[in-house]
Amino acid sequence: MARDPDNTLRWATLMVLAALGTAVTEATNPGIVVRITQKGLDYACQQGVAVLQKELEKITIPSFSGSFKIKYLGKGDYSFYSLVIREVQLPSSQIRLLPNEGLAFSVTNANVKISGKWKARKNFIKTSGNFDLSVEGISISAGLKLSCDPASGHSTVTCSSCRNHIDSVHLHVSGSQLGWLIQLFHNKIESSLQNAMNNKICEVVTSSVSSKLEPFFQTLPVTASIDNVAGIDYSLLAPPIATTETLDGQLKGEFFSLAHRSPPPFAPPALAFPADHDHMVYLGISDYFFNTAGLVYQQAGVLNLTLKDDMIPKESKIRLTTKFFGTLIPQVAKMFPNMNMEILIRASSPPYLTVSPAGLAFTPALEAQAFAVLPNSSLAPLFLLGMVSCSRSANVSVEVGAMSDRLVGELDLDKLLLELKHSDIGPFSIELLQSIMNYVVPSIVLPKVNEKLQKGFPLPMPSRVQLYNLVLQPYQEFLLFGADVHYR
Repeated sequence: MARDPDNTLRWATLMVLAALGTAVTEATNPGIVVRITQKGLDYACQQGVAVLQKELEKITIPSFSGSFKIKYLGKGDYSFYSLVIREVQLPSSQIRLLPNEGLAFSVTNANVKISGKWKARKNFIKTSGNFDLSVEGISISAGLKLSCDPASGHSTVTCSSCRNHIDSVHLHVSGSQLGWLIQLFHNKIESSLQNAMNNKICEVVTSSVSSKLEPFFQTLPVTASIDNVAGIDYSLLAPPIATTETLDGQLKGEFFSLAHRSPPPFAPPALAFPADHDHMVYLGISDYFFNTAGLVYQQAGVLNLTLKDDMIPKESKIRLTTKFFGTLIPQVAKMFPNMNMEILIRASSPPYLTVSPAGLAFTPALEAQAFAVLPNSSLAPLFLLGMVSCSRSANVSVEVGAMSDRLVGELDLDKLLLELKHSDIGPFSIELLQSIMNYVVPSIVLPKVNEKLQKGFPLPMPSRVQLYNLVLQPYQEFLLFGADVHYR
């Protein structure tokens, strides 16, 4: 049966929400833990049932015919055709968690109304009319098995079982004075129609899973491209496992280099996920996730920024020239008179982020290499500074926009302390440079860094799903990100 794209996506939401997480892995901790609560599954069930109702309305019931025999009248033939489902009611539905098994989807007390045409013939007597059929007390139960392809990390879903039952079928014929002939055999006709419906219901459920949901799952990316340097691996590490209250799971949650992928020299920590159930979905984002980002970008050599004089506001008294620096370090002006300067600020080693209930601590290892720009545009090294914040950490705040599918950050550094690592112009007091770097880094460097951080990174959510009622709470070694879900 054909299904329009909008229905497919809405029906897919039912399973995508359920399969975002994966279960405990054999030996590798995840970078991201995903939890779907019963509240989230209830919302997904509403979306899925709305689509299932439309799919059941599309069921094509084949025509059927038979014969009858009446005492004194003899044999005759009848036929029911042009059967159309006019209405489907699914008043009660549920997704239940089956610990260590998967999910159970059920519908109870459903009703279907069918209309069509009938005709009958006995020798030269022909009669015809319309009929209405009420199928009542329909129940559907299906097992949904969530798994993953270990080779690709894609999620998979199959309908592991399906059963349905119909309590009663009631037939009403009209349109002919001889309709009583049909009524004589209504039990046989009702039984035939009931069998036809029974055969179709699970066929619709199973085909919806295998022909639509499974291909849709295969199109969900297991990686997210961030820029020309890095991507994020969101692949599933193992098949999903349901608990009594949640569908917990694990994703790799790791940044990787697009140029040369290699495993990080550190492993993800085990996360003590709290027992929160107020929101539909939770993501535990390990500090490992952020630290793989720092590693990839630092190794790619992009965690650097070259400061030039034209980047300094014109109204500032601080200038990146040998003349200005000569007022602080006389040998600079003597050795390189009236020249521009450049300062290369870079991460000398991968920055490291730690998360604890007290907040986030960021430890950058920064260096500032100063150069004089010679008349031929070549650079003459002057000195190399090491830079650390006063507390050897940086204050980090992470902001998440409402209805967003991205997590964005903002970096705020404490006052910097300097260390002279090397000098090409002889010894000098670095205290004279303290105020300069405390001005340059917060006012020029950090805005450029935060501009990139504000672009954020995509969360592993399916398309057309928005988040609201967002909460963010730090725990030991991970951030807990909770939200409710709205399907657009």
